[in-house]
Amino acid sequence: MAIERIDPKLCNGCGICVNSCMLDVIRMDEENEKATIRYPEDCMMCYFCEQDCPEDAITISEAKNSPLVVSWG
Repeated sequence: MAIERIDPKLCNGCGICVNSCMLDVIRMDEENEKATIRYPEDCMMCYFCEQDCPEDAITISEAKNSPLVVSWG
């Protein structure tokens, strides 16, 4: 889980982050017309949403990044 938050005060509801998320982690909340995090456990830290956000409203935390585990047979 790496996506930490989307600041509702900064989010303008443009939906760019929703379109840039390949894993459908971010969705638009139809009620308040802002982006929300729906499936944080699926975030793979690609940073596309954070980079594409024109308002700098998305925070991704590297502290939540889990180490890669490789098994050699």
